[in-house]
Amino acid sequence: MVDQDKDVLAAEYVLGTLGPDERAEAQALIAIDSNFAEVVRGWERRLGELSAMVDPVEPPADMWERIKAGVAVSAKPAPADAAEAPGVVPPALAPTPAAAPTEGAEVIDLTRRLKHWRTATAITGALAACFLALVIVRETNPDVLPGPLQPRARTVEVVRTVEVPSTRPAEFVAVFQKDDASPAFLLTFDLDKRTLTVRRVGAEQQAGKSYELWLVSDKYPGPRSLGVIGAGPYTVQQAAPEYDPVIINRATYAISLEPEGGSPTGAPTGPVLYHGRLLQTTAPDFPARTP
Repeated sequence: MVDQDKDVLAAEYVLGTLGPDERAEAQALIAIDSNFAEVVRGWERRLGELSAMVDPVEPPADMWERIKAGVAVSAKPAPADAAEAPGVVPPALAPTPAAAPTEGAEVIDLTRRLKHWRTATAITGALAACFLALVIVRETNPDVLPGPLQPRARTVEVVRTVEVPSTRPAEFVAVFQKDDASPAFLLTFDLDKRTLTVRRVGAEQQAGKSYELWLVSDKYPGPRSLGVIGAGPYTVQQAAPEYDPVIINRATYAISLEPEGGSPTGAPTGPVLYHGRLLQTTAPDFPARTP
């Protein structure tokens, strides 16, 4: 952080109101102090914005002609008849009195010059102070300024990096074979959506009975129910959070025939008719997505 004295020094450096010694000090600080150099750049940006807010003023179209006319009049020689008039001595030929200026006249002349310098310095300092005050108010409390002097709204572009899912998510399929000709069920696991989809193929619906899907893993003491398979062609189940992709991929899946509505005990009670394991069906170019 830069203290207040250095902040004011940076502002006055940009405004150009510093004396030679202070300006040299500011330039040395810019070279060795990166924080101070950043403050100077900040003031340059702010004052540059204020300069851009001032509309340019075009001089009158006849201004240049008026200047040339004034120069021509001042350079025009004196009339010749004035020098030839009798009894009139041209100023260039008239004798110059050798009167030396008095000490009081020199003092008066220096006093007048000093007053002019002091007045010019006071005006310049007042303008610089007003300009600095305008900049500070514009940065700290812009609402009190008129509309044209208020800072313009800045548009900040925010760039976010978003991971786009692969167009070919990793999928796994298990086939529950009915006979040598056709499968009974197909089980599909979507790794991205963590969904298990059972497709009924050749298995027939039996009256008063339900098919139930089970997960068998060495992580658990017994089979875990994944839900009853519906009577429609597709049954979609969401994998529970406790089943991570590794467990789902390495498990064995079984389908049993249970009383209507599923097993009443939480374990298979009817015959286990089918079993199978998941196999990845996507090409092996997604090693990071494979459990």
